[in-house]
Amino acid sequence: MKTKSIDKPIERFLSIFGSKVISFFIGIGGISLMVKSTVLSLPMAFKRRHLIFEQMVFMGINSLPLVIFTSIFTGAVSALQAAYQFHGYVPLRYLGTAVGKAVVIELGPVLTGLVVAGRVGAAIAAELGTMKVTEQIDALETMALDPVEFLVMPRTISGVVMLPVLTVFSDFVAILGGLTISVFFIDVSSYTFLNGMKQFFELKDLFAGLIKAGIFGIIIAFMGCYQGFITEGGAEGVGRSTTRAVVYASVLILVSDYLVANLLFG
Repeated sequence: MKTKSIDKPIERFLSIFGSKVISFFIGIGGISLMVKSTVLSLPMAFKRRHLIFEQMVFMGINSLPLVIFTSIFTGAVSALQAAYQFHGYVPLRYLGTAVGKAVVIELGPVLTGLVVAGRVGAAIAAELGTMKVTEQIDALETMALDPVEFLVMPRTISGVVMLPVLTVFSDFVAILGGLTISVFFIDVSSYTFLNGMKQFFELKDLFAGLIKAGIFGIIIAFMGCYQGFITEGGAEGVGRSTTRAVVYASVLILVSDYLVANLLFG
């Protein structure tokens, strides 16, 4: 009896663990196939340019107010924290250097990616998930139309293009926020702040942030589309897919941020 009571939890654990492992590899395979189909559909990008422009407006222009609002306080907090850390150890003339480096390399692209993942990734998963459960995607296939060409490819191209553009705006606004806080609350002149930032500015840092942003755009688009395509179970399933899209995209953004940073700066 004792052996049976011990075996049941072990069997339950192995069953759950095994199903999770299988689901993980199924997901990897499904995403790989979607990536392949998207790459093969790229020659049709010009023909579907109106769909791409629509997604650029949705992912880029409509996300701009939220990105700007977030970036203002990101730069402000960066300046305050840097000034606190510098106190008694590093001259404040390097405050602009610290804020500029942190924003351009890390804070700008990463926070922009996370904000867009929460807004756009969820919307993509919800939209495509609803299309899946209402059999609209099956209807496209019935009419001999490729769903990847119509739904995934425009969103992927839009993510690659618009995330770097949003990151540029984010960098500018965040540095402006840090400059404002430095002048009015830390007693560092604008000349000192900007001179410190300019003195150690490197194009490599800017390009590294933009490369990260492009990768984040791909992640957001693919996670939203894939979770939408595998949705099942009606409205409840759409809710689960939306949650998974945001969570997976956010985690992959942080993981890829480390990998890209290690590749470029390690």
